[in-house]
Amino acid sequence: MGQEILCERHSKEGVSWAEIILNRPEKGNALNLPMLDQLGKIAEELRGERNTRVVVLRARGRFFCTGGDIEAWGSMSPHDMGRDWILRGIDVFERIANLPQPVIAAITGHALGGGLELALAADLRMAVKTAKLGNPEATLGMIPGWMGTSRLAEMIGPARARHVLLLASPISASQAHEWGLVTGLAEDESDLDGQLAAWIERLLANAPSAMALIKGVLATLHGDLRSHHASAVAQAAGTEDCREGVRAFIEKRKPVYVNR
Repeated sequence: MGQEILCERHSKEGVSWAEIILNRPEKGNALNLPMLDQLGKIAEELRGERNTRVVVLRARGRFFCTGGDIEAWGSMSPHDMGRDWILRGIDVFERIANLPQPVIAAITGHALGGGLELALAADLRMAVKTAKLGNPEATLGMIPGWMGTSRLAEMIGPARARHVLLLASPISASQAHEWGLVTGLAEDESDLDGQLAAWIERLLANAPSAMALIKGVLATLHGDLRSHHASAVAQAAGTEDCREGVRAFIEKRKPVYVNR
């Protein structure tokens, strides 16, 4: 098995940018604990690289990311879920969001659940028209736990966030673009690469210290909700409905919820 998270560095005229690549295409790039750990380590490395001016998040295969691997969290106790899965993931995504460099999520396939939450940790998002974006957690008796609920509301407003989270149905990239969830829309992956190159060139021309300060000011707009998210997810994980949702997903059948 190869590395499931890759980091590739590129340079142009003395300045560099990095690509963090999800490399688990056979599993829809679903995130597990080793992948989260590797993402966190790479983010810490990039934080200290003054010559790395831009970070791109992208993925190989058909999906950007289908979320957290249900095999990784489905059997956890509510306590372990909150401590070892949710708080751990929140910490990693916060490291990415708090990088001094601008972070671009290049979404060349569906971004669902924790995959959308990862994209939300970026500063800028570009998607191909065929991509779907959404949070289907409610269909599993679960809720987004890696700060996705609050980040989504912050970006597209509470009313639209309710539409995405409560209906739990993915929206098209075109709808996401109309709502401001993504700010770049591409016809296909080739078009995305061209537009992405233009964004990178523009960002490389900007003053890195100014962009880092802008990110710092914007980060003050939302409070620290990590413990609240972890507590809510642990509560969801302890319900009969969540256990039924996980079983139904694994057994490939429709869940039967009893509101307990």
